Amino acid sequence: MNKLLLVLLGGAIGTGFRFGVNFLVAAVLREPPKFPYATFFINLTGSLLIGFLAEWFDARATVSPELRAMVLVGVLGGYTTFSSFSLETLNLIRDSKPGAALLYSVGSVVLGLAATWAGVQLARLV
Repeated sequence: MNKLLLVLLGGAIGTGFRFGVNFLVAAVLREPPKFPYATFFINLTGSLLIGFLAEWFDARATVSPELRAMVLVGVLGGYTTFSSFSLETLNLIRDSKPGAALLYSVGSVVLGLAATWAGVQLARLV
């Protein structure tokens, strides 16, 4: 199967897992939380999984590039894009590019918040 289709399939699976975790947390808490527990849990577990699987795929398991893309980009990307962000930042650090890692991580958070704010402001204008 072509890599794009596998990534799309993986994305659907990851998105389903994300929805399930959100539903489960809402059911356990029984009231709207004052803190985004589900997203926090998803970001942490997604980051743990992408770190584990990326290293395991590289060092211990022989997987095809298609399966790697399906799981890391598709499933975990659908589950949380934060996991991809975390792995990319770690890879910059591993590649001895701490300045780029700092710029990427701080820039992503700060500019991401600014872009979200700008999107809200634009929506209010239309």
